[in-house]
Amino acid sequence: MFEVRSNPEPGEQYRHFKGFVATIITIATHTETGEKLVVYRCVDTSENSNHEDGIYARPLEMFMSKVDREAYPNAKQEFRFEKIF
Repeated sequence: MFEVRSNPEPGEQYRHFKGFVATIITIATHTETGEKLVVYRCVDTSENSNHEDGIYARPLEMFMSKVDREAYPNAKQEFRFEKIF
């Protein structure tokens, strides 16, 4: 189960634990399941990411989840995406 924090808002920026920056566009609702999705624009600022610049959607719970420490033991962030202030 994922831990969910406060929802991101349009215009906010988040850094992915692999280095790229995501600017929130909106929170969408999946038409079939009702699942909340974060729609964001990716600006890749890291060589460690497989994201290219573009627009992506990810389930809200996954967006706000903690980094999987078994898969990424050396990650510097606690959460997959952390808000940039």
